[in-house]
Amino acid sequence: MTGKILISACLAGLPVRYDGAAKTLVHAAVERWRVQGRLVTLCPELAGGFQVPRPPAEIENGMNGDDVLDGRARVLEISGGDVSAAYVDGARIALDVARQNGCRHALLIDGSPSCGSGFVYDGTFSGSRHAGQGVTAALLRRNGIAVYSDREVDRLVAALGEGA
Repeated sequence: MTGKILISACLAGLPVRYDGAAKTLVHAAVERWRVQGRLVTLCPELAGGFQVPRPPAEIENGMNGDDVLDGRARVLEISGGDVSAAYVDGARIALDVARQNGCRHALLIDGSPSCGSGFVYDGTFSGSRHAGQGVTAALLRRNGIAVYSDREVDRLVAALGEGA
């Protein structure tokens, strides 16, 4: 058995998304890891102090999580409220939890301003998205944790050297 894997709480079936929903990821490998006790479940947004439900938020001006971490962009709620600090706090907590549990890999929901690893929404709240990563995905990657989206479970299986 390889090490533990940090997983977005919404992918683990918990109703923690901004709209109170889950995005349960059904995959044989994920179920195997769950049974083996290898999944470390966390929602960085809840860790950062948000509630469920909460207003939708996006990273402004087509930027990404690296820009937020470096102070060049903000995470804004649909009402315009700046929630960047809470997103950064949640990312730091996610990194701490990953380190405490020996997670070298993370499986995160794509599109989220926290967890997106392949794409994020562009800050216009129009449904438009672009390549990029959220704040938590960026911080994890900066610290050597490999991040995979919910569409990349088979790539994670291969990276772990396991059969599907």
